[in-house]
Amino acid sequence: MAANRLAMPAGRTPNPLESPSSSTRQAASAADWNWKARFEAYNRLQAAAADLGEKLPIPEIVAVGGQSDGKSSLLEALLGFRFNLREVEMGTRRPLVLQMVHDPTAHDPRCRFKEEDSEEYGSPLVVATEIADVIKQRTQSHLQKIQAAVSSEPIFMRAEYAHCPNLTVIDTPGLVLKPMKGEPDTTPEEILSMVKSIASPPHRLLLFLQQSSVEWRSSLWLDTIREIDPSFRRTIIIVSKFDNRLKEVSERWEIDSYLSASGYLGDNIHPFFVALPNDRGTTTDEGFRSRICQVDIDVLRHLQEKVKGGFSEEKYAPYIGFSCLRKHLESEIQKRYKEAVPATLALLEERCIGVSEDLSRLESKLQATSDVSQLRRSATLHVASICRHLHHLLVGAADLDPELWGLTTEEEKKHSGIVRWPGITIALEPANFSLKLYGGAAFERVIHEFHCAAYSMKCPPLSREKVANIPVARAEKGRCSGLTMAAADIARAAARSFLAPLIDTACDRLAFILQSLFELAMECSRNHDSRYNQNAEDMDGYVGFLAAVRRSYYKFVEDLSKQCKQTVRHHLDSVTSPYYHFPGVTFLDLSDSGSVLELPGDSIGGKKKGNGNMIDGGAKKKHATMPAYANTNSNHHSNDIPGADDLVSKSGSSYSSICSIYAQYFAKMREVLIERSVPCELNSGFLTPCHERLFLALGFELFAVKDDKFMNMFVAPGAVDAIQNERESLLKHQKTFVSCLNEFKNISSTL
Repeated sequence: MAANRLAMPAGRTPNPLESPSSSTRQAASAADWNWKARFEAYNRLQAAAADLGEKLPIPEIVAVGGQSDGKSSLLEALLGFRFNLREVEMGTRRPLVLQMVHDPTAHDPRCRFKEEDSEEYGSPLVVATEIADVIKQRTQSHLQKIQAAVSSEPIFMRAEYAHCPNLTVIDTPGLVLKPMKGEPDTTPEEILSMVKSIASPPHRLLLFLQQSSVEWRSSLWLDTIREIDPSFRRTIIIVSKFDNRLKEVSERWEIDSYLSASGYLGDNIHPFFVALPNDRGTTTDEGFRSRICQVDIDVLRHLQEKVKGGFSEEKYAPYIGFSCLRKHLESEIQKRYKEAVPATLALLEERCIGVSEDLSRLESKLQATSDVSQLRRSATLHVASICRHLHHLLVGAADLDPELWGLTTEEEKKHSGIVRWPGITIALEPANFSLKLYGGAAFERVIHEFHCAAYSMKCPPLSREKVANIPVARAEKGRCSGLTMAAADIARAAARSFLAPLIDTACDRLAFILQSLFELAMECSRNHDSRYNQNAEDMDGYVGFLAAVRRSYYKFVEDLSKQCKQTVRHHLDSVTSPYYHFPGVTFLDLSDSGSVLELPGDSIGGKKKGNGNMIDGGAKKKHATMPAYANTNSNHHSNDIPGADDLVSKSGSSYSSICSIYAQYFAKMREVLIERSVPCELNSGFLTPCHERLFLALGFELFAVKDDKFMNMFVAPGAVDAIQNERESLLKHQKTFVSCLNEFKNISSTL
């Protein structure tokens, strides 16, 4: 009976007289119809998913095995005709997605390939042997194009035939241990990685093929399958070329031990043992199918007659022969398709809703292109949201993850392109320099770093020539003389020269902080819209408008930086003016009577302000008593310096005294600027305008224009056509999904 069952060719119509009853035949016919309807529905859904670039959990079969383990021969047997696939080296070198469709009217196989750059399938191939040529040509062309030995880009083939089952099988390249000659050494690892990626999704059934000559304990790739599917719950193990193994056994215990996998697979795992025709002389498809059935009969007869004691037929017969494997595959995939229908139905409903929402969004965009007032309102609200979040971030907010959006001091320097402070050679470590900060916290850190940089600057050294020139020049021109005035003039020039670049750098760094907040404010706005179920996509698609907002904001910050530089430079000029009065400090000219000069302390003769890493809390004052300097005229206010008195060249004490006075003047001017003027102006110059007039500034530039200029930000040339094309594409997808949804609803009602 088993031999007669196996001898029946695949696809042959059974004799009605052999059927138990007409009711049984009708039930079987209805079951077959439902199964075919499900298969066709899933095929159409799969095509739609591929068209949309989506991954849907549709039940599929993945063929996995080593090179020459018989995957190609198994595919030909499932199809019911030969097409010389195993003549292609190492299978296809690309995955082959083979969609088999059982069509009783297709007496000759109709095979079509999906175009490489399209979702359309080409014309049917007339000669089956051309299939291998197409696969080989496409594989070589694609691999040459990408300069690789293997590729995960699949080839899609659809075969409609009266003698093939309804199955979708993904044939993968054969696993190998070593690369072929001329291939990269990484080829085996690339193939293994590709196979694991294809076989890993839980909705895919695995067909693992292994030659019968391989002992279970010596299996090369069984552990790989265990990594993908540890329990073998979705794996069907197939022992190929089983007829070769039969030549080596003669006792029942031998064959039963082998058929049981000797305990390597577990009690509930039953491999299938398959032998297929190995001769290539058969010319007709019918002859090929007959040879498959004959090989099944020969294998079973060998087990029954040529093995001493036979074999445990009741236990192992359902797993021996290609016909049993094919029947199991069809049954298993039917069960999985049936189980997947409810989840697929829910997924289709969700996708239909999503497509409808996308269509509504596009409809709104199209309507907005002609509704300027509505577009102005939406744009205004969007800009207001960005400004509100910018203000929030400057005040201090933790809406965004600092690890993701914040920067350390070093990262901030690198991103801004301003890696050093002019004139500063030591490493600065302002407060929180190693923390990732953004917004107001990063702004304050730059202010503190500016303090560190300013107080780390040593007082510029003086040459004797520079000290000598000023008093001599004053004497010659009859101006007011005095060493104190000379030292003050030199200090003013030094303060302007050395502090001005620091101020400009501080403004540039702060401008970078503010400009980088734009992306953060955009992200906060999206998160806020999403959190409160608002449509965050309303303005995201208008690239031209968002670019204009960004451009306007950057310009606003750049203008603030320019204005702030000018304002702080004005304070610098004021403090370094000869007419500036330092509150609470009286500077007296030096005389031969030993007058006292009241000055603040600094690094020369006083407390040092800081080393770049720490700053004193405020200004300190110190009385510095300077020695008297001899003058030929008792009146120290005299305009004369007789013979210039060889002021510097003949008196080392005069030079050192001027240097000391110069250093103290420089320190006092720096202190006034850094402690009083600059921080206040930086805050009021950057932060106050951002809080008070950012929205007005952006609104004036973006919206205070005529409608045609305003619309240029939204409707670029060809933009409407692009939206129309996207809408047409979505309508097509909606139609496909709705059709699939209705089909699956009908299918679910028959389950």
